[in-house]
Amino acid sequence: MLLRIYTALVLFLMLAAGMPAFSQPSPVWNAADIKLQLKKLDTLGSVLYLAAHPDDENTRLLGYLAKEKLYRTGYLSLTRGDGGQNLVGNEQSELLGLIRTQELLAARRIDGAEQFFTRAQDFGFSKNPEETFTIWDKKKILGDVVYMIRKFRPDVIICRFPADSRAGHGHHTASAMLAAEAFDAAADPARYPEQLNLVKPWQAKRLLWNTYNFGSANTIADDQFRIDVGAFNPLLGRGYGEIAAESRSQHKSQGFGVPASRGSALEYFLTIKGTTPVKGLLDGVNTTWSRIAGGEAIGKLVDRTLKAYDLDNPAASVPALLEIRKALQALPDDYWKTEKLKATEQLILACAGVWAEAYSASPTVVPGYNMDATIQLINRSNVPVELLQADLPGKTNMAPQQLLATNKLTTFTQTLPVPAATPASQPYWLDAAHPLGTYHISDPLLVGHPENIPALQAQIRLRIGGQDFLLQRPLQYKYTDPVKGELYEPLVVAPPVVANLVNQVHIFTDTRSQVVPVKLKALADGTKGTVRLQLPAGFEATDNDQPYSLAQKGDEMELRFNIRPLKAATANHVDSFTVMVTCNGKGYTQSLQQIRYDHIPVITLFPPAQAGLVTVNLKHNGNRLGYIAGAGDLVAAALRQVGYEVTELGEKEIMNGNLQQYDAIIAGVRTYNINERMKYWQPQLLQYVKEGGTLVVQYNVNNPLMIRDLGPFPFGLSRDRVTDEKAPVSFINAQDPVLHYPNEITADDFNGWVQERGLYYTVNADKAYRKLFTMNDKGESSLDGSTLIASYGKGKYVYTGLSFFRQLPAGVPGAYRLFVNLISVKQ
Repeated sequence: MLLRIYTALVLFLMLAAGMPAFSQPSPVWNAADIKLQLKKLDTLGSVLYLAAHPDDENTRLLGYLAKEKLYRTGYLSLTRGDGGQNLVGNEQSELLGLIRTQELLAARRIDGAEQFFTRAQDFGFSKNPEETFTIWDKKKILGDVVYMIRKFRPDVIICRFPADSRAGHGHHTASAMLAAEAFDAAADPARYPEQLNLVKPWQAKRLLWNTYNFGSANTIADDQFRIDVGAFNPLLGRGYGEIAAESRSQHKSQGFGVPASRGSALEYFLTIKGTTPVKGLLDGVNTTWSRIAGGEAIGKLVDRTLKAYDLDNPAASVPALLEIRKALQALPDDYWKTEKLKATEQLILACAGVWAEAYSASPTVVPGYNMDATIQLINRSNVPVELLQADLPGKTNMAPQQLLATNKLTTFTQTLPVPAATPASQPYWLDAAHPLGTYHISDPLLVGHPENIPALQAQIRLRIGGQDFLLQRPLQYKYTDPVKGELYEPLVVAPPVVANLVNQVHIFTDTRSQVVPVKLKALADGTKGTVRLQLPAGFEATDNDQPYSLAQKGDEMELRFNIRPLKAATANHVDSFTVMVTCNGKGYTQSLQQIRYDHIPVITLFPPAQAGLVTVNLKHNGNRLGYIAGAGDLVAAALRQVGYEVTELGEKEIMNGNLQQYDAIIAGVRTYNINERMKYWQPQLLQYVKEGGTLVVQYNVNNPLMIRDLGPFPFGLSRDRVTDEKAPVSFINAQDPVLHYPNEITADDFNGWVQERGLYYTVNADKAYRKLFTMNDKGESSLDGSTLIASYGKGKYVYTGLSFFRQLPAGVPGAYRLFVNLISVKQ
């Protein structure tokens, strides 16, 4: 953490002193990109868009503001989308938030806006802001919004949602309420005064609501201010509807691929605070260089440079840009001086054809151990570029001073120790345990950052036209894939050894021991020590304190422990254990987790090597289950934990196999939304029920559905849900056999649920269905559509909107008991 704070302070001080710090890889700009950035250099205006989640942003408007109006444009998403569903994998909660963070960053690289976050955690659907603010720490999250306004200094703030029930989601409404309060608070030095050592108070010109017309919600009106954002940009070769489609389609975990739109497209705005615009969003804002003292002369230089720009020879603009940089450095410190100085320096490097990168020979490095690192540079123009110095962490002056030859790649490779204080590659908002709804951020300099500041960076000092430049390049891992070609991954800083657990939850129904495999992996050479399970009271491991020895980096081994509860379960109980691995006299409790999808960079984190220990009074009938995988589904693995033999079912098994061998078949969440084969499999599944089988279908959304009839008798799907995981549950018919076999279900079985009770409940169900439960959120009507059961032929059909897909992986005891009852049949 100290190293991270130091790095952030270095970056802050460099920018304040006018020394450029480029921590991103070299921008790949063609001549048209450079011209667009030159035009943007001539505009001093900024807009901050604010909403609650990934996908809430208006990508067409963001692209238009960033690349047509040439404003500095940002999107502040309060959350990282942690509480949603995952259509590309089975990651949930914080892991899903990591995926959606990278999807947002991919979207911003396309539409040209910048991406920011607060510490708010998406805890799932919220029906109103009152509920939202009982879970979010409003003071801290409002402080983050205030900080980002003071730091970004937007002339105009735009909300996606209104501050009332029309927003349709408590998080949406809360985002607008926070924007309105922060609009005033950011300008008040008495509010959050502790921020003023980093930022200054800022008053935006106006706060607008970007009204909309989609679905059944139409909030636009003829008397609202509107702009046409459907322009075509000849430098980009695309219109903003096309750019927006590509940007929005990066939200792949949400299945938000959209078609491109072309031609005129109006966006509407309602004024919430400040003056109402008449001609443009930034009416009354001076967006020219005369905005800052001494800026008019610089504006003339920029105009002259833009007029003389040669698409065939961008390097010819370097002398003029150097003159602009020198003039900027002479100005008093100012927000726009800093922003335009960074932009000018990036243009100089792009026009001069300077490319630089730093990479590691290994994807993973360990503090205190050696690494092989390389810096590469090239000057792809005739502009003289002198290399003054190249530094790697812990190694200075690794390159001699020299003039970079035109179009000749210069390479420096060095073996050096990784500084011992280098922090592990853990997302900063996951560094510490946090309460539901709000992440803990200990370093105020990190607030708003979409991801970590790279811990290991190369520093390259250049001289161009008599002016000195400092480039910072994050060390990356570069390799060649035989199919995909040259690839880059973020460099991972790791502990010397990690311990991964096969199962995240262990369910005990009696005192018999369970084998707990612990998979060790060496991330450095010569790791050895002992492994011990740190168990809670009431559990024992008969073979604890096992030795291990791994000779080389990458070596793996598995140790097997036997855990058992000391007493048979008489009541449900949830606890956890931690794996402690010693190495070279130090203890480590991290596991290693990587998330790999082609559309985002590899994500690496080191969560605690922990797993749940759940004792539950559970009986189950039957043994063999068939499972049709859904979206983001971990239920099959959870059922294996309690002793079921679970077989994944596909085309061959369903269309040509013997379904009657299964005691029950279960369809995963949203199966009927995502699996086109369900229209062909459904008759086979219903025939299985008719012949005596049990089919349990978990929740689906009401649109799109591959077939309309999900069961043997009609019912519909609504958007009804119960979001309070503690909402009381009543039994409609306490004598229903499902509540008594093989487990006696009581109200206590709904204790300890997480995030929600259920979602997309049924409506208009045929009388052939039995209903089990009623429940409701506070102040709302009771809902009875969470679970339907029907006899069909000799078998049983169940549809449930209860969120078992969250409860079972979380180890909720009562959810296991109830789910087992749903799939069981008394013989």
